[in-house]
Amino acid sequence: MLQLETVILYCLKQLNNERTIYSIFHLLNGKKSSQTIQDAHLFSLKEFFGVYETLTREDFEHITEDLFKKNLIDGCGEQRYQLTVLGLDHLKNTSMDHYLNGWNFHLFTTLFWERLSFLIQVTSNLVYEESKYIPIQKNKDVHNWLKSLLTEIQVPRNELGSILYSEILDCLNGAKDLDPAILVYRLTGFQQIGLTALQAARKREMALHDYQLEFINTLHYLIQKIKDSNSFHILTFLLKDLEKDDELTISARKTWNFLIQGNSPGKIADLRNLKLSTIEDHLVEFALHLPNFSIDPYVDKELQTKIIEISRSIGTRQLKRIKDELKSVTYFQIRLVLAKYGDEKWN
Repeated sequence: MLQLETVILYCLKQLNNERTIYSIFHLLNGKKSSQTIQDAHLFSLKEFFGVYETLTREDFEHITEDLFKKNLIDGCGEQRYQLTVLGLDHLKNTSMDHYLNGWNFHLFTTLFWERLSFLIQVTSNLVYEESKYIPIQKNKDVHNWLKSLLTEIQVPRNELGSILYSEILDCLNGAKDLDPAILVYRLTGFQQIGLTALQAARKREMALHDYQLEFINTLHYLIQKIKDSNSFHILTFLLKDLEKDDELTISARKTWNFLIQGNSPGKIADLRNLKLSTIEDHLVEFALHLPNFSIDPYVDKELQTKIIEISRSIGTRQLKRIKDELKSVTYFQIRLVLAKYGDEKWN
């Protein structure tokens, strides 16, 4: 199973000393800042974006301290760490196989779990013809979703349990290196209350952080499996209307509306009473998320090529080092180019 310590080590290796240790904390939390979003893309860490939103800064610091005490990482500047030889060996000899897809799934993972757990609870009680029980989920949207499902699926109530069980079994049977108990222990059914995350972790003799990561890993596997298959008549409804929201932040969307009206970044800053640097952050978001967004008005083609070539030749995405090589370029221009092409032109 994938462990949180291993994920942090992997992220540190990818960051290559170019970000502080807290950039990993923000990545795991899914922080909606331009820097964190750009880091996820530039350093090929999108799968870990938002996979542990409940991780506290205090717990993260404890894990970092443990990695240091185990001689897996060493300090290399203020709030910066690099892997030691022991850390590199640990990473080399540890499997990084997983189903995490934080970038695409983190926005609705919790809602997916609420739907799944509630569906199983209701179905279990239907099987035993029990109508008096306390719903495990309080979210009214989830209740309305389930009512809609029961109306649409056109499956006799007495057959719902066996069909749902069969679909979940088929779904999990295709998984590699997944422990179904990670999920099953959390489920509530007829005369049975699901365990909390802490209780389930103890039952599996796992550290809570590792359990939380594996729980999300299992949910992401289920989401992807259901998305890729046409054979799940009931489970398919779990993903109904769960399309990913607009990737742009609310503020960036407002800037976009001004931009497509022909306003310059400086003019938009005045109209919105914001700093120009904030509008530039939004333009970087557009370069990251909108495939048809052209950065040519802000960085000419020749300069774009130079920035990418220098970034590759000195082996860094660190803005200052690139700027030191190209005196005339601005930090904003470097960020735009790396946002637009960093992923595809790095190697």
